[in-house]
Amino acid sequence: MKDDAGQVATPAARLGLKPGDAVGEIGYDDDVDHDLREAIIEEIGSDLLDEDADDVVDAVLLWWREEDGDLTDALVDGITMLADHGVIWLLTPKTGRDGYVESSEIAEATRTAGLAQTTSVPVSNGWMIARLARQKSGKARRA
Repeated sequence: MKDDAGQVATPAARLGLKPGDAVGEIGYDDDVDHDLREAIIEEIGSDLLDEDADDVVDAVLLWWREEDGDLTDALVDGITMLADHGVIWLLTPKTGRDGYVESSEIAEATRTAGLAQTTSVPVSNGWMIARLARQKSGKARRA
């Protein structure tokens, strides 16, 4: 994938991250994509913040596996870290891998948390990556 200048976009740039962005991380474990994490750290120029950080962040990386518990709760925790314009990048193991999460479970948790899945981005070998953003409030319809 190329950026606006015709250069090959880095994985972090494909996620819309840029130098100076603050990025939080939830669900880190030994199985995460370490190359992706390093690319993000290099792109933003700082370490990732864990879920205990008090900072407001531009994006949250949420690594999630089937056995991790309640996805809706984790998404709500992620929302509390986000700036108004922020997004959650939900990373789940690809089909056939340990910890795979059914797409119906992701869709239900996303809706329940008040989020909408806007896109998926191919930047990791073992993980599916979905961009989740706050739902836009529509104007009230008149009857």
